Amino acid sequence: MQFLELVLKNFGPYAGIQTINLRPEKDGNPCPIVLFGGMNGGGKTTLIDAIRLALYGSRAQCSTRGNLSYSDFLNQSINRHTPPLEDTRVELTFEQVQDDKLTQFKIVRYWKKPDIKDTLSILIYSEIVSDWWSDKAITNTWDEYIETLLPVGISNLFLFDGEQVKELAELETPPEFVVGAIKSLLGLELAERLAVDLEILAGRKRKEIAGKKDLAALEKIEATFRKITDDTDSAKEKQASLKNELEKAQKNQQLALDKFIYEGGKIAADRSQLDRQLNDYKDRAEKTRQALMELASNTLPLALISPLLTKAKTQAETETSQQQAKIAQNVIKQRSDRLLNYIAEISLDAQQLDKIQDFIRQENQELEQQAATDVPPWMNADSNSIQQLENLLSYQIQAQQTLAVQQIEEITNIESEIDFTDRQLATAASPEAYEKLESAVKNAQKAVANAAADLESVNRRLEELQKDSDKTQKELESYSSEYITIRNSQHVIASIAKAQATLKLFKEKLTLKKLNKLEVEITDCFRYLLHKTDLVHRVAIDTDTFSLSIYDPEGKPVPKHRLSAGEKQLLAIAFLWGLARVSGRLLPVAIDTPLGRLDSSHRNNLVERYFPSASHQVILLSTDTEISKLEYDKLQELEAIAHSYLLKYDSAKRQTTVEPGYFWE
Repeated sequence: MQFLELVLKNFGPYAGIQTINLRPEKDGNPCPIVLFGGMNGGGKTTLIDAIRLALYGSRAQCSTRGNLSYSDFLNQSINRHTPPLEDTRVELTFEQVQDDKLTQFKIVRYWKKPDIKDTLSILIYSEIVSDWWSDKAITNTWDEYIETLLPVGISNLFLFDGEQVKELAELETPPEFVVGAIKSLLGLELAERLAVDLEILAGRKRKEIAGKKDLAALEKIEATFRKITDDTDSAKEKQASLKNELEKAQKNQQLALDKFIYEGGKIAADRSQLDRQLNDYKDRAEKTRQALMELASNTLPLALISPLLTKAKTQAETETSQQQAKIAQNVIKQRSDRLLNYIAEISLDAQQLDKIQDFIRQENQELEQQAATDVPPWMNADSNSIQQLENLLSYQIQAQQTLAVQQIEEITNIESEIDFTDRQLATAASPEAYEKLESAVKNAQKAVANAAADLESVNRRLEELQKDSDKTQKELESYSSEYITIRNSQHVIASIAKAQATLKLFKEKLTLKKLNKLEVEITDCFRYLLHKTDLVHRVAIDTDTFSLSIYDPEGKPVPKHRLSAGEKQLLAIAFLWGLARVSGRLLPVAIDTPLGRLDSSHRNNLVERYFPSASHQVILLSTDTEISKLEYDKLQELEAIAHSYLLKYDSAKRQTTVEPGYFWE
């Protein structure tokens, strides 16, 4: 995958239309880095959010969304200066190999007030017509399609910011987004975590020696407390089991819904309508073909011999003209002789008479030439036949040709609609499969409802037991705080034992082979970035927490506190880089505020080694202090920068514009 262009319209601080070229090339040569410079709060993170939003829609993990609903987030993303009738739009154009050829896709999402609901359209560029066309089949299944290109579960490995790197560098164990990406990449099944309740009951830990009467009362209270405790333990076990069942039912429900969409259930629901449309198109196509056949049975085929008919018409007109000239020749000659005799009688002078005679002689010669021919007439066409030829050539053939072209265009359009409808029906599930998919969704929904009801019932039972327990503990407080302490300790020990057993099972089920591969990749990336081969020999991953351990060439562990802040950040970047490489996907990498608190030597390592090599396309969003003039000049020297942009923020208008260049250009 390779991003080509990002277009923002009235999105966040970007008012109007902002078009950004993201092609990783300069003057036809590949250059991986597209650099954005901007001050804090100037809209850098908004660019990453725009890419995420274009790709994933409501599933996008945008930085400013928080707990907002999707419609509230879209409403919040509308630029404050957007005119009432204009929409807010995000367009992302990218290249991807499809059917063994490079194909350009354009994702278009737009929305506007008051109905805050985004509209999605997926366009594909056609080289045949040199234009974009909408692919409705991919648009309807876009959530499933993008999961085959860049799954949302691993998107944080390719679209991340410096704060994530800092967090990963400072924490002993990876944050949730990295753990989730590891599990997604390695395909590990999540074991149900054992909930360990370690809260120690406050107070009630004193027990005094009581008399027989008090002891009997104490024993009675203790028996009641033991029963409540046993019932509570049973209820908690049942609660944990029901939570597990509910989570499984919810997962199964989501899987059933995803499968319903992925295997064409949504389209199958509209199958009858699509079938009617297809039959209508076929009827229209058949009627148009019949009309073309009727045209072909009329005078339309004569268009093939139009030149020959034109010659025949010309020949007929020539023969008619010659015949008319022969008829007129004798009449005109007799009239000319009478005219000459009359002129002689009126006694014109000889010079004038000669001129008149020459004129009449010349006219007679021209008429003789027109009437003279060595070829006998063969057409012998009358004026009616010539007029029919004229009508045929001038009107009938042209009219039928125009009608034929219109009908051919109509049948071409109808066949395109037939092909598109066939493609939709091809992706739809069969009636039997649709019935199974629908039944699976309904059963999954029913299972979720039943599990939720059972869990609610157990929760109410636990609340009742807790009230009884509180009451009994108050009675027991004056007698047996030590007893309660012992029972609490026993409960804690039992819970710890269960947790240890679960964690042991979790460790046994991890796929060690894949973890070893990930360890090798992270080690190679870290050694490459660190440029200290004597410090790190191997990076190991803990199978429980996914935390990293470093070992020197002698096999001794290197405590993390021995690493400098810069080395910790390099380790975090190596972690993300290694995960991305293990994914096996050739995807763009976008990094927001990448250098953080690195010193100059570690900055140089990232600039020289990571940025040009992280991917075939690297989008960097930096302040002037992160990628300063020194780092910028170094990237220019490496010929790694394809484009550089400056995000200019107007604090008065609270708007950002994208301009070519960088802070020092």
